[in-house]
Amino acid sequence: MRVRVKFAKYGALRFIGHLDVMRFFQKAIRRAKIDVAYSGGYSPHQIMTFASPLGLGMSSCGEYMDVEINSHQGREDFLARLRSVCPEGIEILDAKALPEGTDNAMASVAAASWEIGFSDCRMSFQAMEAKLPEFLSREEIHVTREGKKGTRQVNIRPGIRACSIRDGKLCVTADSGSSQNIRPEEVAESLLSFCGEPLPDRPGFFSILRRETWMNAGTPQEPDFRPLDAPGEDF
Repeated sequence: MRVRVKFAKYGALRFIGHLDVMRFFQKAIRRAKIDVAYSGGYSPHQIMTFASPLGLGMSSCGEYMDVEINSHQGREDFLARLRSVCPEGIEILDAKALPEGTDNAMASVAAASWEIGFSDCRMSFQAMEAKLPEFLSREEIHVTREGKKGTRQVNIRPGIRACSIRDGKLCVTADSGSSQNIRPEEVAESLLSFCGEPLPDRPGFFSILRRETWMNAGTPQEPDFRPLDAPGEDF
């Protein structure tokens, strides 16, 4: 049976990378004595898949991983076992059994919702909010990305699904997946530049929280975004 686990990552542990998170959960599952399934071959490993990696220094309350298990004693026992071995900074929020044929966590990702805070900004959020409709009315918002073949310009506007300012935070829902991945800081920097605000030249200017990771139950033209654990059910 495949189980989709939702978890949060925050505090000091936001500074550990994706590979370390993967290693942590491999050890945590062994400590929790969960009957995890292993792959075959000469080097068996736990059958586990994670959704989109979270950037270093970012917090999240919408992380997901899939894990294959051979047997269980119910959802509450599974959650209690896993929670008992997690330190502060990793919180297990939920777990659901996935129906047969459901895409894995990584393949299911279509978008993500972010909250972006600014540590120091000359412009008031009221003034920034007033310019937001004009910013979003543009058909093209170009950002510069570095690649193996040098720099290139990318239009991120089609992938920005929602954008607002609430409680002193920039709230963004944007495409996040294999076809197009928009980084939250790209949206924030583009808005600051549009407003005439100097771009940050130091780390830690943005505080970024991933609120949720979404799958698309609709079409690219008419998306129907749902949480990544929407197909799951109790077990």
